[in-house]
Amino acid sequence: MSCGHCVASISRTLQRITGVHVDEVRIGSATVEFDEAQVSATALAKAVTDEGYAVVGMR
Repeated sequence: MSCGHCVASISRTLQRITGVHVDEVRIGSATVEFDEAQVSATALAKAVTDEGYAVVGMR
């Protein structure tokens, strides 16, 4: 992510996923809480990559 449009795009993408609470999306990073019973970390990463962005690491 390198601009405000990128931040908005990632934020919208993640917020549309059931079980996700987006705490913060900034240029270069996102902080997300999610219900593992409803969605997996792999599914979140796929949603981001499907939008054309790279997922570098997850904690």
